[in-house]
Amino acid sequence: MECAPPARKHPEADISRTALWRGLPPLLAVVLGLWGLERGPGGGSMWRDESVTVQVAHRPPAALGELLGRVDAVHGLYYLLMHGVFALWDGGLWALRLPSVAATALAAAGVAAVAHRLAGPRAAVIAGTAYALLPPVQMYAQEGRSYALVACAVVWATYLMLAERWVAYAVVLLLGCWLHEFAVLALLAHGCAAWRSRGWRWSAAAVVAALLPLAVVSARQAQQQLGWLGRPSWQDWTAYGVLALTVVLLARGVRDERRALRVAVPLALLPPGLLMAVSLVHPWYVDRYVLYALAGPALLIGLRLGRAGGVPARAVWPWVLAGALLVPWGWWSGWLRTPESRKDDVLAVAAAVRERARPGDAVLFMPSRRREWLLSSPGTYAPLRDLALARTPAASHSLWGTELPAGEVRARLAGTPRVVALLDPQGQPLDPYPAEAAKREALAAGFRLCSLTQVRGARVAVYGRTAADCG
Repeated sequence: MECAPPARKHPEADISRTALWRGLPPLLAVVLGLWGLERGPGGGSMWRDESVTVQVAHRPPAALGELLGRVDAVHGLYYLLMHGVFALWDGGLWALRLPSVAATALAAAGVAAVAHRLAGPRAAVIAGTAYALLPPVQMYAQEGRSYALVACAVVWATYLMLAERWVAYAVVLLLGCWLHEFAVLALLAHGCAAWRSRGWRWSAAAVVAALLPLAVVSARQAQQQLGWLGRPSWQDWTAYGVLALTVVLLARGVRDERRALRVAVPLALLPPGLLMAVSLVHPWYVDRYVLYALAGPALLIGLRLGRAGGVPARAVWPWVLAGALLVPWGWWSGWLRTPESRKDDVLAVAAAVRERARPGDAVLFMPSRRREWLLSSPGTYAPLRDLALARTPAASHSLWGTELPAGEVRARLAGTPRVVALLDPQGQPLDPYPAEAAKREALAAGFRLCSLTQVRGARVAVYGRTAADCG
């Protein structure tokens, strides 16, 4: 009786599978990143945090260093990177956001690589694709801030941890921590999988030691940097509960793959959970600070659906659930590419000011930090007389400049016929500082309201001394 010949290998099929899991997730991330990149018609939109990136990254390196010694040191490496980008190509919103698109594509490739190492090519393509499709990932893929880059660094550090390439692991994770220091929470998540490894312990010590200088500087700036934050809201806790429930349900489907679970579950739950717990004492939590944690659920989706048998045909509920999510996913993805998806729109504010301001008009920012709305539109800002400004942001090595004392602001207003005031939306709490109160009191006492325009996240009010000034 003859034995059956061994099954032939098909190298072409292997090449196709490799190309699929390596190529599809980053390609999808690029397509989604470029879709609606400008966020809105007519030149697009930009919110105030992105405006900070634009105006700070355009400062000379020496001035940038002076600023970081006083504020925003946590974003220093990112600003330096964007300074280089703008020096090579000052391409407006595209130059601002393309680094985040590229970082998200690399992160999706990294999630696929981690999943491939844990469970093979099928899990890899599903996990990388799931990561690219997650709406928060899409959101920060199109934002001129550091969060997509941080996620990319953490994901690839996870891969290097699994490969036990400890020097490279320490370098890549440290890069992520210097882009935003809360990436260090990923170190604790990695410890759940690698704490027995001497290489991980030495790498962890090196990362913490090299991060200490930034931590010391940013700790001095914490009140100024994060003073606007409150403790996690019930919405934050609810979102974390939904995440935890999702992770538990996905993990139950792959509970026999313990190594994979030790990687994915802590990465999903520990960074946001720890930051929220700390924020009960020191309010530091914002979901985007731990965006990289979404690699954990993406990995679990890949592990669950990428198992040898996948989801059995008789198990209808996963497919029904996936179909039901298509509609809200499509709506959410489309909404993320509109100006309404962000808190404000500095380009719309600048456009409203251009339409209403006259030559010689003065401008007041109420509160002063709203000067950011015009700093990235110098063509609109330069012709206006900034009545309260004492020193410009560049001269004062600050984000928004310094303002005159209340008495001098009143004196300058006394000789001004028309003022364009940039205000927070109705219902926002009024700043109690004397200089801010002086602006409000002087406008109420000596001016009449000529017009009030609602813009996304802002109000543009024009005040005049007389009816003729309003006409």
